[in-house]
Amino acid sequence: MVRSISLGCLTASVFCLVLAATSVAQESKGTESRAPDVVYVGSPHDVVAKMLEVAQVKKDDILYDPGCGDGRICVAAAAKYGCKAFGFDLNPVRIRESLENVKRHGVEHLVRIERKDIFTLDFGDATVVTLYLLPWMNKKLVPQLQKMKPGTRIVAHDYAIEGYTPDKSITMTSKQDAVEHYIYLWTLPLKPSPDVDEADEVMDFDNDS
Repeated sequence: MVRSISLGCLTASVFCLVLAATSVAQESKGTESRAPDVVYVGSPHDVVAKMLEVAQVKKDDILYDPGCGDGRICVAAAAKYGCKAFGFDLNPVRIRESLENVKRHGVEHLVRIERKDIFTLDFGDATVVTLYLLPWMNKKLVPQLQKMKPGTRIVAHDYAIEGYTPDKSITMTSKQDAVEHYIYLWTLPLKPSPDVDEADEVMDFDNDS
């Protein structure tokens, strides 16, 4: 009788493990089947530094960087300000580069890199979000970004969020590439531009996608 019960428990345990493994495999397969949306181009390091300065990053912030590339923004934020940072990317090559970058700078205790589709992310824990994405990608993220806590800061490099007026915008010439760059800052909740109705903006995007 004792042996029978043990075998039953073992069978149930194995079944649960199989289900869990199948779930993880399906999630991984779904991520791997989606190609990256853009070719990675990293922000110059002095532009990254200015983005973090404009966002007024502090030690108690939680920074999210969707499309993190080689992880340079997360690493810079953790190394300079001591804050926690999370980077997300679809490209396994970028993930590997990010993890190497994190290790090289000794910020493994502050930075986490994950292979995820940025359009499925929950930004609820973030207090700062950094963006260096194409305009259509910024626009597609708006419904997710709008769910963040009031006071959360969004700082974007070169491309604004269409239909939403930034609280601040600056222009700088990078010493790294001698090119003029643009940095935009918003504070949640996002404010629609005076000539754009927010509901219409989201509806237009849905119709285009």
